Amino acid sequence: MPILVMKFGGTSVADPGRIKAAAEKVRGEVENGSDVIVIVSAMAGRTNELVGWVDSIAPFYDAREYDAVVSSGENVTAGLMALTLQEMDVPARSWQGWQVPVRTSSAHGAARIEEIPRANIDGKFADGMKVAVVAGFQGISPEGRITTLGRGGSDTTAVAFAAAFGAERCDIYTDVDGVYTTDPRICSKARRLERIAFEEMLELASLGAKVLQTRSVELAMRYNVPLRVLSSFEETGASSGTIVCGEEDIMESRVISGVAYSRDEAKMTLTAVADRPGIAAAIFGPLAEAGVNVDMIVQNISEEGRTDMTFSCPVPQVTRAEQALQAAREKGQIDFAELIADTEVAKISVVGIGMRSHAGVAARMFQALASEGINIKVITTSEIKISVLVERKYMELAVQALHDAFELDKAGQPELAAKAN
Repeated sequence: MPILVMKFGGTSVADPGRIKAAAEKVRGEVENGSDVIVIVSAMAGRTNELVGWVDSIAPFYDAREYDAVVSSGENVTAGLMALTLQEMDVPARSWQGWQVPVRTSSAHGAARIEEIPRANIDGKFADGMKVAVVAGFQGISPEGRITTLGRGGSDTTAVAFAAAFGAERCDIYTDVDGVYTTDPRICSKARRLERIAFEEMLELASLGAKVLQTRSVELAMRYNVPLRVLSSFEETGASSGTIVCGEEDIMESRVISGVAYSRDEAKMTLTAVADRPGIAAAIFGPLAEAGVNVDMIVQNISEEGRTDMTFSCPVPQVTRAEQALQAAREKGQIDFAELIADTEVAKISVVGIGMRSHAGVAARMFQALASEGINIKVITTSEIKISVLVERKYMELAVQALHDAFELDKAGQPELAAKAN
């Protein structure tokens, strides 16, 4: 029988009523002739509650016990989903990560999936089981301990199962009905995309779009697993949602696919840094050791052997970055005049595979921001994206201006393509 993977996020299984609605969608796929692997998250808010309990008891917790606690939310959902399906006369069974087994690394709290053997679940399918309900977000380490995959890990679980079982498709059910050109809450003209390339989705996910976890998109791209993002609260059909697929499977011609934003960004600048070989390693080495996620990096032109080094990082990591750099300074590893942290910035990015073959994208972006009086603090580019840092108070205006400038409310953007050429 063909295998379909269906993943339901926390809002989709927030209570017994929503679990029943999700189970109806699963039953529909079974009636259409598929064996189904359902991946479930914990009920909405449950993981945060469990994390809070751990923090209240042991702020400096044992990561192995942390995983044992926070993985329990998915176990509850999996059991309830299996029971609901059984009440609908659908042969279903729940599976925890260790029962499959989902074999992972030993990095508790951020484990990576290494192998998913098919034998156990395939055997149950052969015996008449129609639905395997698997607890997402969790696995088992080589030492036999429960592990978790990090926030959003159920998306990664779903894609990994789709790859391991050669599924026809992996459907991700969430509280939105697809991937939009930007956040509809900010821009009323945002348009749902019928298809988006893996590379574009990966950039959007890493730049702040919350639809899919970054690691799940990486895995889907590596194994060429077609993803479909759907709403669990709407009736679905063949044309529902957004398909995330290979670039070669996209017929619609467009230069820019979307505008992403990240609100909680900080811009940090080291002034008068000695401009010498190895200085970048001396700065960013301690930051990496401290677990600071550095994104945009800009170095100014050197004057009299001194330069300024600017980088961005998440606001919650600013204190950690400051401590790491001050410690490196005290050890004599780096020398700088001042460390300036600006925590009132936002990152705005435009993403599109069409940038590879169209000139003028950067000019249009910068002109759109300039026409609204928005000053750019930092710019970085890659093959399919351009990102800027602007004052946070202009974030929504910048997103709207760029969405209009690139005519993202229009399918295909034919006028933009012509102008870009």
